[in-house]
Amino acid sequence: MKMIVGLGNPGAKYKNTKHNIGFIAVDEFAIQHKMEFSKTKFESLYAEAFVGTEKVLLVKPQTFMNDSGRAVRQLMDYFNVEVKDLVIIYDDLDLPVGKLRLRQKGSAGGHNGIKSIIQHIDTADFNRIRIGIDRPVGKQTVVQHVLSGFPKSQHEELLITIKDSVAALEYWIEGHPFLEVMNQFNKKKNA
Repeated sequence: MKMIVGLGNPGAKYKNTKHNIGFIAVDEFAIQHKMEFSKTKFESLYAEAFVGTEKVLLVKPQTFMNDSGRAVRQLMDYFNVEVKDLVIIYDDLDLPVGKLRLRQKGSAGGHNGIKSIIQHIDTADFNRIRIGIDRPVGKQTVVQHVLSGFPKSQHEELLITIKDSVAALEYWIEGHPFLEVMNQFNKKKNA
């Protein structure tokens, strides 16, 4: 089983904010694979289905961003998911909008959702897909920036990036090692 977790905050207030790009990415994956987020358990909204021959668990933690690790740990324990079969999708201030960066490990980089996951699963060695949201401009604070929506001028580029993240996940689910997925999709976005 592969477990794909999109990070975000629950509730209509946060629906299309930059901080919820992880939710947006797993929603797109669900649409493309006709999966429904119909199950609520372990402080998460999730969907289960086979994609090809691989069972996939799509997850949107409902704990709020800063406590995402609690939900991730519970689901990993319940479904007996190994760390190598986990991918976390989240926003990254250090990448420009439209940039995708895949990694197999690393620090939290100041991201509280990732910090919580590292704390709860007791390792920083897990697969990640980071989606660029850029840094705040002018006098806007980081909190204001991540909790605001994307300007219309960025929607098209963002949609391409979301579709690339789904393609990367599909390639991984087909059985390609995450390092190979990284090499292909990191290069693709740099081209």
